[in-house]
Amino acid sequence: MALETHTHFYGVETPEGRKQLAFQMWQRSASAAAPILICVHGLTRNRHDFDEIASALASHYRVVTVDMIGRGDSDWLSDPTHYGYPLYISIMQQLMAHLADITGEDRFDWLGTSMGGLIGMMIAASPATQIDRLVLNDIGPEIPVAGLKRLADYVGQAPAFSSLGEVEDYLRVIAAGFGQLSDAQWRTMATHAARKDESGNWRLTYDPAISNAFDGLSEDIDLTGTWKLLSCPVLVIRGEQSDLLTEEGLARMCERQNTYHVTIPNAGHAPALLSDEEISAVRDFLTT
Repeated sequence: MALETHTHFYGVETPEGRKQLAFQMWQRSASAAAPILICVHGLTRNRHDFDEIASALASHYRVVTVDMIGRGDSDWLSDPTHYGYPLYISIMQQLMAHLADITGEDRFDWLGTSMGGLIGMMIAASPATQIDRLVLNDIGPEIPVAGLKRLADYVGQAPAFSSLGEVEDYLRVIAAGFGQLSDAQWRTMATHAARKDESGNWRLTYDPAISNAFDGLSEDIDLTGTWKLLSCPVLVIRGEQSDLLTEEGLARMCERQNTYHVTIPNAGHAPALLSDEEISAVRDFLTT
């Protein structure tokens, strides 16, 4: 069955007016009426993190991978104080309404890495949620401030690189927690993580101003109240060396009914979802 994928842009309302949100739809010919899986990336990442798993799941789903505002091919905001979860949730609710309009399907499964998982968890906690199954990649309701400060150390920077090879070297350091990737996988990730600017330098494809979310951060985050509102089945994926989802935090999550988990060895924050083991874990949870 042939794989079909197309990139779309949808105008979403923000405090700065209408902005363009990029998303990509993946499906095989036999999945024209298949359920929809929404995939949302981590803080500084982009929709291409899900290219491999979207291709693998396109026989079962119409997969929608999203560039959150300020990342990838989506528009940036001029006021950094507008970046944050209230806007991200609003944007995704707008996109879900749009997807319902164009597909006729108003129920969704959700796969989110880190930030994308938190957005999904918050939407799934709503009494009127449209999310039926939730996959949280290396994130949960208890988030240690030490891990967040590690992210804050690099997120607000705007480095310039003279070559794609330099981008790749940079990613191998700051994204070491993604796991044991091949050289080809690191190079592909670099290709989607940066683009050339007018001066010929390579720049990362996210707005450094998204670091505004870390301003004033001084203590652990506890979203246990939100977590307890979930009613859908949840799969939690944890990198064995993660500093954003601790082993103890995962154990407390698994006290909830309909919560399943898998730990990925030789990975931290966050597993890249590129290995057969990672893809199979997600597929098995979503399709059985």
